[in-house]
Amino acid sequence: MAVSKSTALADVQRGLEDDLCGSGRGEVATLRRAPDSESEAAANNLGAVLQRVAGTSLQEIDRLIGEMQSIRDLLETEGERVQREIADYAHLSQSSIQSTKIIAESLAHWRNIADQRRA
Repeated sequence: MAVSKSTALADVQRGLEDDLCGSGRGEVATLRRAPDSESEAAANNLGAVLQRVAGTSLQEIDRLIGEMQSIRDLLETEGERVQREIADYAHLSQSSIQSTKIIAESLAHWRNIADQRRA
């Protein structure tokens, strides 16, 4: 009789671990009441299993939060750098346009002078 209760308790515990680890939805198998001494042992085992699962999950969540914060910082830094690069490019582009206009006006002026001398 004690062997079958231990086996049943182990089956319930295994099923609970599978439900907690496998589904990810927090669904918990319903435990049947056992005699007081075995129910205390089951509660202790269940508590230990839940602490292991929850501890591992919390550590993973904390690690992921840390990674996301690092990535967020990196993206903010890169966004600021890209904005600076765009502003520098716009300034360079404007300077190039102005320089091209000045060169074109100078060439036109020299062409007019050359045409006047030929005439």
